[in-house]
Amino acid sequence: MKDNFKKQWEKCVDIIKDIIGEHRAKTWFGCARPLAFENNKLTLGIPSRFFYEKYEDELYKVLSTSLRKVFGENVRLEYEIEIIEQDKDSKVTIAGTKQSPAIKNRFVQSMQAASPMGDATNEKTPDFDPQLNESLTFENYCVGDSNKLPFTIAEYIANNPGKNDFNPFFLYGEVGVGKTHLIQAIGIRVKETRPRAKVIFVTLRQFQQLYQNAVIKKEVPSFINWFQQMDVLLIDDLQELSHKGGTTDALFAIFNHLHQNGKALIFTCDRPPMDLDGIADRLIDRFKWGITEKLSKPDFQLKKKILEFKASRNGLNLSNDVIDLIAKQSTGSVRELEGIVMGILTRSIALNVTIDVELAKSVMKHTIKPSETKTINFEMIVESTADFYCINPDKIFTKSRLRNVADARQVIMYLSHKLTNLSSSAIGLKLNRTHTTVLHGISTIEGRLPFAKDLQKAISAIENDLKR
Repeated sequence: MKDNFKKQWEKCVDIIKDIIGEHRAKTWFGCARPLAFENNKLTLGIPSRFFYEKYEDELYKVLSTSLRKVFGENVRLEYEIEIIEQDKDSKVTIAGTKQSPAIKNRFVQSMQAASPMGDATNEKTPDFDPQLNESLTFENYCVGDSNKLPFTIAEYIANNPGKNDFNPFFLYGEVGVGKTHLIQAIGIRVKETRPRAKVIFVTLRQFQQLYQNAVIKKEVPSFINWFQQMDVLLIDDLQELSHKGGTTDALFAIFNHLHQNGKALIFTCDRPPMDLDGIADRLIDRFKWGITEKLSKPDFQLKKKILEFKASRNGLNLSNDVIDLIAKQSTGSVRELEGIVMGILTRSIALNVTIDVELAKSVMKHTIKPSETKTINFEMIVESTADFYCINPDKIFTKSRLRNVADARQVIMYLSHKLTNLSSSAIGLKLNRTHTTVLHGISTIEGRLPFAKDLQKAISAIENDLKR
């Protein structure tokens, strides 16, 4: 009975032969050896990383299908590779990825090259690419205390299509904390449970490009109608909608139609709705209809969990000392953690050295950006700017239109927008000015900066003073 898994693997190979042919199956799977099957995890011995990449990229669907048929739905796969032939000490173990079989395309395609907009009215086979990366599943998402609530909400939405409890779902957070992964996981789960569901993931930039093409071709009504056919609309990087009036109007029409018909609307952004500038209030109000949730940076325990997960996917065995060191010193960005793991892998191979704390430190020197401890606030900006222009800070808040006062006021608007988390409305409130005046001031400085050397020197001098 102990070797029963070997016979089960033979059955898997027979299924693979029926799908891709005996010659091709022998070429790619004849060398794979079943080594162990414990806790629903099958370990395959393969000759090189080249075979691992072949299995995970081109042959993933046929391999995963056969494994599920023979070993069951929850089977996991792991690869053991000898880096140096006949040298057991050089063996590495790589965990197989958990890709979704519901998504045909492995990589997200660029809409700059080709539009996904096919026949969305076809009920049997929607003729468009949902733009989902099949590896960005809930199963591949590391969960901890710092992201448990957003994850739970996302999973509820994915498992309860048609309910308006959290519609729209507005997810915001800093760059690299996993927003895109989490909302793509919603789309993938929907496609797994409802294959005919019309799901589309787009970045706001892609949405804007499609809209502009529709304007050029005079097909805006068709553009809006196509998106109104969706069951799940996932839009990434919503902050880029700022000051795009036509695109905003189109999204408003799409939003209203989908929400009224119980279709799911999910957005990511780098800030909450109330801090968005240059977007019509009527659309911002609609973002608040559902639930707004922040995705925070991973805490210490979650960073450790992510590091272990990423290391296992690359055949690395990181010691607890190395993992603790990275988790303590990293800023918390998931992308940063991925970069450190890949840096350790690359450097250990290139230098042929053991992975230890010293190697991790050398990699982190080139990966982790030193954090700035000083926090800059509005009051500090006013004081530094007034000092530079040699004026009384109180004049900034008056109605004075003297040239140096007006210039200082616009510089304060610009620097407050750049260096703090204040929205333009909040800046206006502090300066006794309207939201529109602040936007105009920021725009004026941005327009002058490339050409006005005196303004460049002023901004640079004030920023240097603030950062001392």
